[in-house]
Amino acid sequence: MAMRTVLAAAATALLASGAVQAGPDYPIAPAAMTNVTVTGGFWLPRFETNRLVTVKTDFANCEKARIPNFRNAAAHKWGSFKGIPFDDSDVYKVIEGAAYTLATHPDAGLEAYVDGVNEAIAGAQERDGYLYTARTLGFTYGEKDGKTNYGMMGPTRWTRISHGHELYNVGHLYEAAVAYWEATGKRTLLDVAMKSADLVDRTFGPAPTQLKDAPGHEEIELALCKLYRATGERRYLDLAKFFLEARGREGASGDGKVFAQSGELVEGSEMEAKNSYWQNHIPVVRQREAVGHAVRATYLYCGMADVAALTGNADYVTAIDALWENVVGRKLALNGSVGARPHGETFGANWELPNEGAYNETCAAIGNALWNERMFLMHGEAKYVDVLERAVYNGILSGVSLGGDEFFYPNPLASKGGYKRSKWFGCSCCPVNVVRFIPQIVRFAYATRGDAAYVNLFVDSDARLALAGGEVRLSQRTEYPWNGAVKLTVDDLNRQTPQLQTSHFKLPVRIPGWCVGRPVPSDLYSQVSPGSMADFTVRVNGEPFAVRPQKGYCAIDRAWKAGDTVEIAMNMPVRRVKAHEKVEADRGRLAVERGPVVYCAEGADNGGKAFGATLPADTAFEDSSVAIGGTAFPALRASNGLVLVPYFAWCHRGDGEMQTWFKTGLR
Repeated sequence: MAMRTVLAAAATALLASGAVQAGPDYPIAPAAMTNVTVTGGFWLPRFETNRLVTVKTDFANCEKARIPNFRNAAAHKWGSFKGIPFDDSDVYKVIEGAAYTLATHPDAGLEAYVDGVNEAIAGAQERDGYLYTARTLGFTYGEKDGKTNYGMMGPTRWTRISHGHELYNVGHLYEAAVAYWEATGKRTLLDVAMKSADLVDRTFGPAPTQLKDAPGHEEIELALCKLYRATGERRYLDLAKFFLEARGREGASGDGKVFAQSGELVEGSEMEAKNSYWQNHIPVVRQREAVGHAVRATYLYCGMADVAALTGNADYVTAIDALWENVVGRKLALNGSVGARPHGETFGANWELPNEGAYNETCAAIGNALWNERMFLMHGEAKYVDVLERAVYNGILSGVSLGGDEFFYPNPLASKGGYKRSKWFGCSCCPVNVVRFIPQIVRFAYATRGDAAYVNLFVDSDARLALAGGEVRLSQRTEYPWNGAVKLTVDDLNRQTPQLQTSHFKLPVRIPGWCVGRPVPSDLYSQVSPGSMADFTVRVNGEPFAVRPQKGYCAIDRAWKAGDTVEIAMNMPVRRVKAHEKVEADRGRLAVERGPVVYCAEGADNGGKAFGATLPADTAFEDSSVAIGGTAFPALRASNGLVLVPYFAWCHRGDGEMQTWFKTGLR
């Protein structure tokens, strides 16, 4: 049976069972991954590398010290656990990435392999639904002060929740299970996920006999929302909301310590610092500044957005709106990542945005992108896609080599040398996050609402989009981000009234902030010579179209017919960018961007020196080209001789010096 037929049959069966109930959700729907095909341009090689190299690389590494834990747990091999207790989640994330690959590129061999891994996971699950191979296999860190050291786990289930990853692990299980079921129609992993979620639901909740603790590492909140959407089981959504509401409440620390209720904590206190690390310092509806571990925080904000969309909770929206303003206005790195401090992988203070010492974890950039996608789906404003795009082309793509088998964990914006990508890590959350993120980019490219088909990302692709009353097929041809020319063609219209040769719908096309003088939707970064609306022009069927921005979009509202075209031209000069004066690390410095791409200088192109490179404020640039990893990439040659390359491609030619913010002599 063809893959899509299997999926349709499985979905139909579940719907027929009455399990899935339609309800509120985001007002805007992302495109289905199976309805968008990348056809060329910048993204096709990266999708192919992810599919053919990164998926297999990640599975091969997981076979060394992660997947065997599931097989050993199924075989009751006590004491055989290897790795870190949260390593279970690595396997789940690669399965999720493989599911997205299978959804668009059926591969019998890969599917059979993943089926086998899923069977091992099912075998490792305990009878009541508990699944945490480290505990099942009796893992400890040995003895400390005469007592057994359980490290991040605690001596029994669900203890040390603030440090443990039991709920984090199964959250990634739920995401993988839904993705694999949607791609293949197979329920093995979905059944494991539901059995686990049922146990968690029995264990945590408002009843007197249930635990009231908040998860230490957020993830399960957003994952339960996905499981709810797939199954229609309302208890999963209620549980997601319970976990959100548990944060910042008395007795919710999970380690036996009690802290003040409702945010009544002394600023700077040890307890506040401890709890703010995992966003447990005040209730989520009162949080206004992004603090603590950056990945945990962005996953929390994703979960808040999902629960708000599914329940209509306006207080959550108020909170994440304020948190977004704080991040984008005070804590966003130039490469679109977040989490400035290496110690604890945390956000820094407002305006604390170092360069050489910046952490900017790949996972944090991914979390930031996923959060911004949700903000767009909720509010329909292009500014959220601007932030997502900055993260995608810079802080996320830098995290994986062009070859697809080496990875960055942190992504600094300057280096004195000696920093390079690795084949793998002891804590390998970033490689396995990349593999599940890249296939989703097609989902971010298009979206629909009623009779509106949004074009958010400029990706050479074909798309089939369901609108009110029918379906439209669009093709997009572009070499973006290397130039700003995009051509959209209405390939087909399949309306409920087939005899109609024309069809009326809206086509909102994003006007990128970088094009019209706003590199980010705040005053954190600004262009020295700003672009304007004159840099964004549109033609419909060859005729000029008057662009009147609506929420950051050029909305083309007309009757369409097959063969109609929209041509977008975005002026893409080299832009010098400055940071807000309160960003101490960048005072007297300017960065260089072209379109959505940040550029940097590498020692490989500049006689081994780049860290202290300068670019006078009046520097002129000319186009050049540099071979990196066997591919010719656009480069810039400054009038003082300095060569700049795309930031995402740095560190492929040795672990030499790198600089992104350049001294200019200005103060």
